[in-house]
Amino acid sequence: MNAATPMSSELSVRFVTRQDYDRWLPLWDGYNAFYGRAGATALSPEITAMTWARFFDAYEPVHGLVAESGRELLGLTHYLFHRSTTAIEPLCYLQDLFTSEAARGEGVGKALINGVYEQARRAGSPRVYWQTHETNLTAMRLYNQVAERPGFVIYRKLL
Repeated sequence: MNAATPMSSELSVRFVTRQDYDRWLPLWDGYNAFYGRAGATALSPEITAMTWARFFDAYEPVHGLVAESGRELLGLTHYLFHRSTTAIEPLCYLQDLFTSEAARGEGVGKALINGVYEQARRAGSPRVYWQTHETNLTAMRLYNQVAERPGFVIYRKLL
């Protein structure tokens, strides 16, 4: 099942499948390394295994899409649906977005975001939102084209 209409005859966005694991994992590792979760601060293998398992569990609200050209995976995005006190329908949180370095600037990120938008529409979600680090200026140039920046500041406390 295609999650989005291919942008061209070469690039398609689709749901991740169990057979994608060996091609998905380097993208996942690259994403985590980008955000400083590598080496001593790497995610545990249990978290990676659970993340992967959630994509295929019908009771989980977590989903994964990949961008593919030929047999090569060029990017990934993971998103989830959750309840809100400000809407009846579930909101869609785009949690992870990553493209291989070679594919950056080629429309892969935009295609993945549009794939999430399509899935959110299908689920009846009124909003897709995400966050990025303030130093991720390259990604923010794309995000400023495909979404609005509402100005909220995020606070957190690690427990």
